[in-house]
Amino acid sequence: MHVLTEYSKHEHMLTQVDARVKLFATLTVLIMVLSYRGFVFPSFVTLSCLFLFVRMRIPLRAVVLRYSEPLFIAAVVVLLKCFFSGKDALFSGSIMGLKVVGHKDGLIEGLLIGSRIIGAVSVVALLGFATPFTEFMAGLSWFRVPKGFIEILMFAYRYIFVLFEDAQVIYQAQKNRLGYSTVKRGLSSFGTLAGTLTIKAFDHSQSTTVAMVQRGYDGDMPMLLHRPFKSTEIAASTLVLLIMGVVWTI
Repeated sequence: MHVLTEYSKHEHMLTQVDARVKLFATLTVLIMVLSYRGFVFPSFVTLSCLFLFVRMRIPLRAVVLRYSEPLFIAAVVVLLKCFFSGKDALFSGSIMGLKVVGHKDGLIEGLLIGSRIIGAVSVVALLGFATPFTEFMAGLSWFRVPKGFIEILMFAYRYIFVLFEDAQVIYQAQKNRLGYSTVKRGLSSFGTLAGTLTIKAFDHSQSTTVAMVQRGYDGDMPMLLHRPFKSTEIAASTLVLLIMGVVWTI
C-alpha cells in the first residue's frame, strides 16, 4: 500500500498551488512536449521534473515505479524504429542465420518518440505527486469534464485499494501453499488470483450500487468548493509557461 501513498500530502510549494492552475499548466506543457520536434525540450522537462521530485522528497522507489513501464515502452519503440524503419544503415549483423540491420534515421526517430514519451510521463507524474486526488477531481469538474467520467474515476480510485488488499491476501495464501513453486503452478495460481479479483470487483460494484441507491444517490456527486484564484499563483505559472515557451522555440 505504500506504493499508492499520496505523496501530495508532503509540505511543498507545489502542493499549495490551486489544482486548476496545475491542470492548465500541465496540459499546456504536455502539448508543447508532444508537438516538439527534437530532444532539447523533452529533456529539459524531464530534468526539471526530476529536480522537483528531489525537492519534494519523493522516494526513489516510487519514481522508479512510475517510470518503469514508460521506459519499457520507449525502449520497445526505439528498437522497432531502429530495426524496422529507415533507410540509412548504421550497422548490420546476423543472428541465427537471420540478417539484422540497424538504421540510423530509424534510431533517431525512435529516440525522438521515446524522449517525448518520457517527457510527457514526467509532467503527469509531477502533477500526480503534487495534487491530492480529491482536488484533482474537483479541478476536472471545474473544467467541465463530464460527471460520468469523474464518477467512474472516483469509484475506481476508491476500490483499487480494496482490490489491492484482497490481492495481497490471496497471493500470500497461495504462496504459503506453494502455489508458485513451479512455473506451471504459478501460472495456474495467477489465473485463479485474476479470476477471484474479477468476481470480487463485480461483487463490490453491486453492493456499492445498492448502498448508494438506498441512500438517495441521484447521480450528482458533490465536489470541493474552489477558493478564489491567487494572483501570485497565476503570475508564477505564467512565468513558468513563458520560460517553457522560450525553450520550446529552440
